[in-house]
Amino acid sequence: MILFTGACVSPAPDFFGAERHDLTLDGIDFVVYHKGSEVEVVRMNYLPRAQRAHVPALMRQVAERATGCRVVPNSMRTRLPGDTGVARFDLDCV
Repeated sequence: MILFTGACVSPAPDFFGAERHDLTLDGIDFVVYHKGSEVEVVRMNYLPRAQRAHVPALMRQVAERATGCRVVPNSMRTRLPGDTGVARFDLDCV
């Protein structure tokens, strides 16, 4: 028997109730959670290490597209240094 399930993702607990956006950029799927002046971006596709270098810039772009806000420079935070799976950014929504 073959079972197919859709990709499921949920936000970190402090992003429960956040507005969710699904975007694709450069063939990579992202889920963006926007709450207040912060955003959490989750990369959905598997990428080999050699293809991950440009992902932080894409994460910034999808955060801005989804929210209509500007990402605060140098505000990207990840749980692990160099992680391109999940990142948070501060937003300037003036």
